[in-house]
Amino acid sequence: MNGRRVLALLRRQFDLMRSSPARVLPLFAWVAVDMVLWGFIARYVEAIARATHPLLPALLGAVLLWDFFARVMQGVTTPFLEDVWSRNFVNLFGSPLSLGEYVAGLVVAAAVTSAVGLVVMLALATSLFGLSVAPLGLRALAFLAVLFGFGVALGLFGCALVLRYGPAAEWLIWPIPAVLSPFVGVFYPLATLPGWMQTIGWWLPPAHVFEGLRALLAGGAMPLAELALAAALTAGHLLLAGWLLRRVFARARRSGLLARYSAESAA
Repeated sequence: MNGRRVLALLRRQFDLMRSSPARVLPLFAWVAVDMVLWGFIARYVEAIARATHPLLPALLGAVLLWDFFARVMQGVTTPFLEDVWSRNFVNLFGSPLSLGEYVAGLVVAAAVTSAVGLVVMLALATSLFGLSVAPLGLRALAFLAVLFGFGVALGLFGCALVLRYGPAAEWLIWPIPAVLSPFVGVFYPLATLPGWMQTIGWWLPPAHVFEGLRALLAGGAMPLAELALAAALTAGHLLLAGWLLRRVFARARRSGLLARYSAESAA
């Protein structure tokens, strides 16, 4: 693993952003819209329901964390898709760059861009709605790390999907966070779901993250068992996604698909 090549990929992403303001706007615009919209919805629901447990921090926290997860996944897949659209793989992998270094560059770029979005959302939630993460403290970082890892795993899975089926498969990637959200209990406990949905949810790390964070917000102790299970599942998803991407990449390189992508399916 050559760190200089990884940093070169990171610099390339920032040079693209600097030359195109349209690439920078999504880092702030959509997270701001989500936070403001859900903040006022939560404030209204809390006012009319007069809930015993405050709804505002629970709902805003869920929106913040789920947006963070989605930004991580998109931070991995979007630069990859830009290389697909521009047919840049021949240039990249005609150099000494390895697949591992390329993935590392995507992950580092995703970490930076998702952190920017997280800071923006925290600033808005604090200034507009008085949301405070102080009660969670450093314990929240462990749950953020799990969401980051799972976001990377799904991003790698999305890259493998496009490598296998061509650029047309990108339409299968964008809906993934929306499709998963009902199963992982972002806004409600898993116990409210039908049994078959709960079964699917328990195999997804975010379900354990949100269950654990709800326990913390209710005044409980640090849910170490939930956190350990979430971390183990995330590690498994990362290993599986990495293995799948490496296998599909090797097939695409042998068959010459890397040089022949078009707007149609490459299957």
